[in-house]
Amino acid sequence: MTQIFNFSAGPAVLPKEVLQQAASEMLDWHGSGMSVMEMSHRGPEFSSIHRQALDDLRELLDVPANYKILFQQGGGLGQNAIVPLNLAGRRQDPVIDFVHTGSWSGKSIKEAARYARVNVAASSEAEGFARVPPRDSWRLSPDAAYLHICTNETIDGVEYPDAPRMDPMSDPDMPIVADMSSHILSRKIDVSKYGVIFAGAQKNIGPAGLTLVIVRDDLLDHASPQCPSAFHWKTCAEHDSLYNTPPTYAIYIAGLVFAWLKANGGVAAMEARNIEKAKLLYEALDRDDFYSNRVAPEFRSRMNVPFYLRDESLNQSFLAGAQARGLLQLKGHKSVGGMRASIYNAMPIEGVQALVDYLNEFAGR
Repeated sequence: MTQIFNFSAGPAVLPKEVLQQAASEMLDWHGSGMSVMEMSHRGPEFSSIHRQALDDLRELLDVPANYKILFQQGGGLGQNAIVPLNLAGRRQDPVIDFVHTGSWSGKSIKEAARYARVNVAASSEAEGFARVPPRDSWRLSPDAAYLHICTNETIDGVEYPDAPRMDPMSDPDMPIVADMSSHILSRKIDVSKYGVIFAGAQKNIGPAGLTLVIVRDDLLDHASPQCPSAFHWKTCAEHDSLYNTPPTYAIYIAGLVFAWLKANGGVAAMEARNIEKAKLLYEALDRDDFYSNRVAPEFRSRMNVPFYLRDESLNQSFLAGAQARGLLQLKGHKSVGGMRASIYNAMPIEGVQALVDYLNEFAGR
């Protein structure tokens, strides 16, 4: 059987060891006689799964004590509404600042405009989203409720190298909200530089249905009256993410992934592996002009690598050959075309090497 490597952007590849453990525990979790999918979310069995997942995530990301970790539903797209509903109440006539770096920050801008005024403080759209706009070009509002950024654009392949530097010209109390859906846990981050971090789990953590929210304590209680109670961060925090029935099985799988990460050296070890994988793939794409990546090198994503063939009439031939070699889900997003390889934590370097070998073979033919 051909070795399969799944380069899907999400739902995405999970560690083989995690899937094997989940399979072995499917019918009977730890002698309970129940599948995790059958457990009460308030029972002692799931409570232990839930608590371990929270503790492991806090340890992996070194989340400070003055931040709550919430498990919610609705995905990253849902948080585009949930965030302004929870934070716009910080101001009497709220404005939300955005840095527009690609498709996902664009979606966030459109959704937030339903709940508040928006100010696009900077955009790289005119350059084809090839970079993060220079910090000195950002035109921040003096009274913004918060600044929203997408630190890794899944579709366009643009990644912030580090947390943005703020300055006294902007409100020193203005929190940064970061959508980290497609690169959370892939690199070390300083959580304290952000007011809120959110991430849909289906890209680098677990199955679709779970969303992580990490929110500083002082930002929990600024929701507008229109905010649904199930998505009110303060309510969710007071009930330890159990105000309504959470996505229990997705939390269980995420917990297994967190344990796998810890057993494999944690976030620092993952970052070293991800740097190696990305370097291998980008070097192959840059070798000649048969393939191209359109993102400035200093802003290239380590997780999502879009690329294009010089002769795009060969696209279907390229994808058919990749499929035959067990290299799956390489077609680019419909909005930008081309190809895309998502090389999340669970993608082994052997998968990236197999893709590189095929890239070289196809170009040679």
